[in-house]
Amino acid sequence: MMTTDTIGGLDAGRLVIGFGNGFLMTFSQLYIQECSPARYRGLMLGWFQFWTSFGSLIGTIVDNFTEKSTGKSSYIIPLGIVFIIPAILCIGMIFIPESPRWLLQHGNLAKGEESLIWLRPDRDTVNKEIIDIQNAIELENNLSGGASVWDMFTNPVDRRRTILAVAGVSTQAATGAMYMISYGTYFFEMAEVGNAFENSCILSALGVVAILINISVVTHIGRRRLFLTIGLIICGFSQLISAAVYTVNPGTRTTGRVVVAMAVIFIFAYNGMVSTYAWVSGGELPSQRLRSYTFGVAAAIGFLGAWLTTFTAPYFINVAELNWGPKYGYIWFPSCLIAAAFIYFFLPEVKGRTLEEIDEMFEQRVPARKFSSYKCVGTAALEAKLKSSGELKDAGSRDSGDSSKATVEAIENKA
Repeated sequence: MMTTDTIGGLDAGRLVIGFGNGFLMTFSQLYIQECSPARYRGLMLGWFQFWTSFGSLIGTIVDNFTEKSTGKSSYIIPLGIVFIIPAILCIGMIFIPESPRWLLQHGNLAKGEESLIWLRPDRDTVNKEIIDIQNAIELENNLSGGASVWDMFTNPVDRRRTILAVAGVSTQAATGAMYMISYGTYFFEMAEVGNAFENSCILSALGVVAILINISVVTHIGRRRLFLTIGLIICGFSQLISAAVYTVNPGTRTTGRVVVAMAVIFIFAYNGMVSTYAWVSGGELPSQRLRSYTFGVAAAIGFLGAWLTTFTAPYFINVAELNWGPKYGYIWFPSCLIAAAFIYFFLPEVKGRTLEEIDEMFEQRVPARKFSSYKCVGTAALEAKLKSSGELKDAGSRDSGDSSKATVEAIENKA
């Protein structure tokens, strides 16, 4: 993109960036989900969102200073800066181990233990966690007979988890956030309140502050219903107020100030309550054997919704088209409320739960409203219960109890 002078070259560059962003948003968050201790999973994903938003803020500030240039430097400098952080990350990732859950799932006990020790220096914690992960993987394999991508849709338990993961990630698109983020400068220009581009930079900075506030409370407050539901409602009403004020009194300075104020409130609610937890839900709710498949589908549908919003918004807001302006918010108000209702009634609260505990609750078909109070019995007890009820398939080549014993002995011998 830095070297081309044609639209085709720019499109090719955007395509490559799209693939890179898709891989980054999917696999990096999967890694964080699988490697973080249960207590800090939301916190770690919060920091992930902070760095992506902080990067966007830096890019916006750089654009603000380079847009005054009339030469190629106005776009070569911003694109060149993009190389810095990925280069650092590429070097850093050489020293980071593979996900211990992935290694254990593929039968590599020694490397799984080594990876977990790198992540958890406490050996006693490592031994217990490896046993829990190993038992959960074997139980899940016995229940399903292996991993098939079609289980996401044909297996009732996995289908429920797929729907929840897709719905969680898609709440971002349901808010209309891409319309607000992508065309914020346009609205500030229309509002005639200060410098539109500089105001857009300020709005990005406020979004980063909102994420920092979110990070400070994420480990203490249940995130699903409080953050996602309330955040979606705030996003919806901020859009409704902007649309209503613009409908009644369009084109005035007072209306412009209201539009700007509602944009600030929207960004605070979206970044501080919706965005982070949407990705958290998409990654921690799928089953272990299908996590990459399910999260990939959820991310793809989420990106599709974001693209659809970005692509169609100009046809609604531009003067030469429908000329709705802020009245476009009328579409997103009901969308936010529908998403909030779904989250409130169907998305379970799993704050502080290990991925193995989440597996157990789904296998037990616990209703969403009872997830927070459910007492997990452990993989062994669950396995015995499923065997007695006839729900557990024959493991075939080996007994799960013998396998668990072998896992314990292998860890103790290595220690």
